[in-house]
Amino acid sequence: MIGLLDIDNWREVTAALRKNKLRTILTGLGVFLGIVILLLMIGFGRSLEKGVKRRMSGFATNAVFVWGQSTTRPYLGLPLGRQVAFDGRDIEALARLPGVLHLAPRAQLGGRFGQGSNVRLGTKTGAFQVSGDYPAFQYVQTPVMRAGRFLNQRDLDERRKVAVIGEGVVEQMYGGTEPVGTYIEANGVYFLVVGVFGTKLTGQQADRTLNTIHIPFTTFQQAFNFHDRVSNFAIVGHPSIHGEELEKSLKTALKARHKIAPDDESAIRAWNTSKEFGKMTTLFFLINVVMWTAGTMCLFAGVVGVSNIMLITVRERTQEIGVRKALGATPASIVRMIVSEATALTVIFGFLGVAAGVAALELVGKVLEKLPDTPFAAPDPDLGIALTAAGVIVVFGALAGMIPAYYAAKIQPVEALRTE
Repeated sequence: MIGLLDIDNWREVTAALRKNKLRTILTGLGVFLGIVILLLMIGFGRSLEKGVKRRMSGFATNAVFVWGQSTTRPYLGLPLGRQVAFDGRDIEALARLPGVLHLAPRAQLGGRFGQGSNVRLGTKTGAFQVSGDYPAFQYVQTPVMRAGRFLNQRDLDERRKVAVIGEGVVEQMYGGTEPVGTYIEANGVYFLVVGVFGTKLTGQQADRTLNTIHIPFTTFQQAFNFHDRVSNFAIVGHPSIHGEELEKSLKTALKARHKIAPDDESAIRAWNTSKEFGKMTTLFFLINVVMWTAGTMCLFAGVVGVSNIMLITVRERTQEIGVRKALGATPASIVRMIVSEATALTVIFGFLGVAAGVAALELVGKVLEKLPDTPFAAPDPDLGIALTAAGVIVVFGALAGMIPAYYAAKIQPVEALRTE
């Protein structure tokens, strides 16, 4: 602590660094570039992670989507190639399964992804996906309500002809007028608009979601002669049950009901958000490890340069060090002097690198905010990362001076004074 507060010591360090300005700048440049590269790599890794998670932020993290396809194996005397079609009894069977928190059957024209339905408002027409949903769907693909409300249980029980429309529908059909309380026609049937929703999703998934019209499941079956059919299921599991375990129990129950071979993996397909989020978590953990490792190695390369230059400096100052020791300087004071010079050089250029790296990330963030569809989010420089980098700089700076300082401390005064 006394050494840190010794003004004369720091004046001496400053004079030593200024003695050969070009060498000091070129040596410090390695540290500067190393810390900038470290911050940029970590910043872009976090930017990609935030961007990908933002694209899936509208989904529940423990949801399973299930839909039927064709059987690929004969079973119990039934031929292969049967189309698996869900119905109302499947709803009851899945609702009884342990671990199911929210069950959201969906009815759509045209299969899992649906087909565009003819929608009309006055003289305007458009093609949008119209789906029959349960109120529980709002817990699966979380809508951001902009006006009005989402579907409720009374809509379902009373088969009300109501609709909740996405912002994409509003933009194309309403032209700035208030949609809630108006009637919109879909496939020849009129529905009262009771709500408008947005989404946290981005990209094509957001476009598809915002161009959807939700009507009550039972109303859809009645209005469009869909009978007792179910196009697909979306299920949110209880937090205590793992997504893969829930997916397995759902498939097992549906295969038993529809007489499908237990090893027929193509007849009933599923998409598990917990599995996808788990993959992302593992992937970005590995990316962050690689980024930190590569960035730290770049910084370490700069610090090695500082250590090498300090060794050269020690050799150049052998006589000076010998005189100091002859006049009574202790080995500890010599070590402190060399370590202080190495640390000062590393810290000065390292902190300049932190400032430059943060400024670069801020600039890139402003550019990315203006791009409508990109997998990257704004890097948003983290103070914690900057402070960690600063700590790494100080530690590396001290380490850079240890070997030259050890060499300087071993110099004998008599031999040093004889050095040319």
